[in-house]
Amino acid sequence: MAAGAGGFIASDLSSYGRSRPVEEIREAIIKPNQPSNGSRGTVTIETRAGQTLTGVLRNEDNFSLQLQSLDGAFHLLMKSDVASVKRDSNSLMPADYGSTLSAGDLNDLVSFLISVAQHDKSPDPKKTEPSDEEE
Repeated sequence: MAAGAGGFIASDLSSYGRSRPVEEIREAIIKPNQPSNGSRGTVTIETRAGQTLTGVLRNEDNFSLQLQSLDGAFHLLMKSDVASVKRDSNSLMPADYGSTLSAGDLNDLVSFLISVAQHDKSPDPKKTEPSDEEE
């Protein structure tokens, strides 16, 4: 998703290009599974009742999990009802953009992300505001 348009399962990229250098953005596109890109992979949960759910883990505490499945639905699961959790560190983004996008297409995509970020009004996620205690 960027600028309020697009998919719902992956991260919002509206401010992604604001504080990152061009080469870092390009690397994140062509090598999405690099640990430095901070990608969140999918999670596959099997319940004790035999149901299997795959999606993105949105929240987890000591007692429950919130999973957004790939169709967009949210599932609140009690950990006591979960038989197994398998985490896949690979990004949801296709890993072949380095070979399927032309150099011009890749440049256009990087330019788009930077342009969207310049028009985005949300706070920069790489900068943190000081708390009341720090001021």
